[in-house]
This record gives sequence, C-alpha cells and structure tokens, in this order.
Amino acid sequence: MTILYGHCVKLLCIMEERTEISSLGEFGLIDHLTRNIELQNASSLLGVGDDAAVIDHFGKQTVISTDLLLEGVHFDLMYTPLKHLGYKSVIVNLSDIYAMNAIPTQITLSVGISNRFSLQALDEFYEGVYAACERYGVDLIGGDTTSSQKGFVISVTALGEVAPHQFVKRSTARKGDLICVSGDLGAAYVGLLFLEREKKIFMESPGVQPDLENESYVIGRLLKPEARRDIIAFFENSGIRPTAMMDISDGLSSDLLHICKQSNLGCVLYEEKLPIADAMRNAAYKFEIDPTACALSGGEDYELLFTIAQEDYEKLTLQEEISVVGYMTAPEEGSHIITKGGNKHALIAQGWNHLK
Repeated sequence: MTILYGHCVKLLCIMEERTEISSLGEFGLIDHLTRNIELQNASSLLGVGDDAAVIDHFGKQTVISTDLLLEGVHFDLMYTPLKHLGYKSVIVNLSDIYAMNAIPTQITLSVGISNRFSLQALDEFYEGVYAACERYGVDLIGGDTTSSQKGFVISVTALGEVAPHQFVKRSTARKGDLICVSGDLGAAYVGLLFLEREKKIFMESPGVQPDLENESYVIGRLLKPEARRDIIAFFENSGIRPTAMMDISDGLSSDLLHICKQSNLGCVLYEEKLPIADAMRNAAYKFEIDPTACALSGGEDYELLFTIAQEDYEKLTLQEEISVVGYMTAPEEGSHIITKGGNKHALIAQGWNHLK
C-alpha cells in the first residue's frame, strides 16, 4: 500500500465509474463485499453466510475488543484514502488484542454509509480491510451494513486467543517494575498537524498543491499504522510475560496514568529515554513544538506500553524496538517525569479525549 500524497486534499470517494450501492440491495451488497473471503484460521468454523459465525479456540481463552470510528471525529476523508482507512480500522482493533498478550484471529466489520459513497468507493475501503486481514492472518467472519445520514460510520470487533490465564491486564503492574514502550512515539500526531495544515490551505486556495515534501514518515504513521505483532512474538520467544500492558492510542502520558490508576501505583518517566524518531523531531520543529510534548501526548501511535520485572531487563538487550523509559513507584510518590535538565514535574494526562 502506498500513501496517496498528491491527492490527499481531494475527496477520495469521487471516481470515474460509479455504481450506486442502492442498486444492489443490502444482501447483494454483503455478497459483493464478502465474495473473496478465504478463512485462514482453523478456529474459524463458520464465517459469513449464516445468522452467526462459529469459532472454536480449542481450549484457549477468547479475547474480544471493539472500536467505533466516526467520520469527522476519528478520521477526515479530505486527506484519508479509503484504502488506508480500511487498513487502519482493522489495525486499531488488532492492536488492542496484542495489548492483552493475545493473538488476533477473527474480526467482524459493520459500516454505516450515506448515498454519497459509490460501490467503487466502498470496494476501495474493503481493499484495505482485506490487506490488513491478510497481513496479520485474521479472518473477517461477519458484520452488517446500514445507511447513515451523517457520514461514514465504522465498527470493528476483534477476537483473539490466548493460552489459559496468560492474558495481561492494566491493573497488575508492581512497584519497581520497569516501564517499557515499543517503537517510537509522537509521529502520528505530527503527521496529523501537516495534513490539517494542508487541508486549511486547500480550503482557502483550492489550486495550491499540498506541500508534504520529506514528511512521508510522520504522515504514514498516521494514515497506515501497524500493530506490534512482532513484540508479542518476542515476548514468547524470550520467556517474558509483562506484568501490565496496553496499547498507546491516547498518548503515553494518558495511557501510563491508566496503568498507574488501575494498578494503584505511581511512576517515574525519564525524558531522555523517550523514543523519538529523527523524522518526527525535525517535523515537530517545523511547527515550533516540543518533540517531547508530541511523544507524551500525541496519541494514535499504536505502540505497546508495558511493565516488566527488573530481573527480565537483560532479556530486552536483543530487541532494539523496545525502550525502557522509567519505573513504577509506590502510589504515595505520585507520577512524575524527570526532564533532561534534571527537573521533576508531575505527569499530566493531555492526550486525545474521544468525548470532546
């Protein structure tokens, strides 16, 4: 999949050929969208075509997560290609399953669409859905379609499997545990800043071409995130079981404070330890904003935030994609960040709020 920068500020659902979705009817549309499904998991006994799907996880425990994505709240079709939207809609749910130390196996997908979308536009969205399913070995086993009066509505439910009692919660971190994150942080937020800037320019001057030179990394992190399947595999191969874990969707500070609250602990973060990509740092400077603030509060990174016992530290040396950024403390010590200059500040949740 490629990022469609040159046309990112045009309505991407406008195509030369257009088939009205209403011409197929609900069941005809479902048949069309699911015609190429091939089940990949033995646990998927029965998929699309009956009143319900049937799965059997053969003695393993089932993990379930669901997300609702709304046009104008979670995505903007002025700069989000439909294929990327389909891909991302799956990824954000798979990330939740991995965050439980589980392996995703199936999804259901329901969409609400208005008559401004053609069948070709919906096909483009589903191309991204199927691309994500194929990449992560997940089966699309059901869903629903309906009309929407106010934009594009997407609901995905993901199911996964985990060995009995091997799932990892947010509430089980322990005092002295090391705080770790995968990958790097803040790039998706900076990518959003660029796209929102170009949208504003386009709305004021439609003839101006978008200026996104050399910003492919941060924009790609927003439009086409990946779930950290590799980190879960590393845990298994290295004999590591995190003591607590969640994915970073609302920003590191907000999500770490969730772990602190649910585990009844405090924490200490070190600014100098935060993983920040050079591309993000340079892009943030163009907006005259602090890269550390982006890393702490940006959101939509879909990296894994987890705690491990100190005795597991040596096992991390072979995994360059994991950074140790702090440690858990007693609750009465509070939650703080130590700056590069050695100053201590309270850690404040300033991440994305879905209900604003």
